[in-house]
Amino acid sequence: MKVLIDNGHGVETSGKRSPDGCLREYAYTREIANRVVSQLHNAGVDAVRIVPEETDISLVDRVARANKAYIESGKQAILVSIHCNAMGSGTEWMSARGWSVFVGGNASQKSKILARKMAEIALTKDIKVRQPSKQCLYWTADLYICRKTNCPAVLVENFFQDNREDVDFLLSEAGKQRVVDIIVEGVVKYLSE
Repeated sequence: MKVLIDNGHGVETSGKRSPDGCLREYAYTREIANRVVSQLHNAGVDAVRIVPEETDISLVDRVARANKAYIESGKQAILVSIHCNAMGSGTEWMSARGWSVFVGGNASQKSKILARKMAEIALTKDIKVRQPSKQCLYWTADLYICRKTNCPAVLVENFFQDNREDVDFLLSEAGKQRVVDIIVEGVVKYLSE
């Protein structure tokens, strides 16, 4: 099984940063993606970033890359798209907090299982996990990257880049490692079952 890692946005994508500019989503998600790939390799899992560039690669191109890798893997691949959430326009601090995982509106059962496994891991990490209800651990949304990829796909929103407490956590070494651990342990749990 190949794990495809998509890191959100690019250096020129406007608004994808904390109000004080300390956290820039493109840089943060690339750092996390590199750590995830490295940790998955250490666990014996084949993983690759589908967007190594710093520039913003269109969703159409991201999906094309994921679908090509899925075919080349013999249809043995999953996709994890890594992002940071935001409640406002990025110009002021907001109150929304927490980690969440999404599947597309047309999600396969495998996508839903992957999302559930990640959320189950997140719940063990002493963090705020946002979920639509007590019974459902993941959100469903019309997300292009999840909807158009042919392989099982999830999008993780790693806390809020416009919440001061979340940003402090995200930028800490402990916070970065917690985000990486949720993704890696969730993927490993999915692959082992």
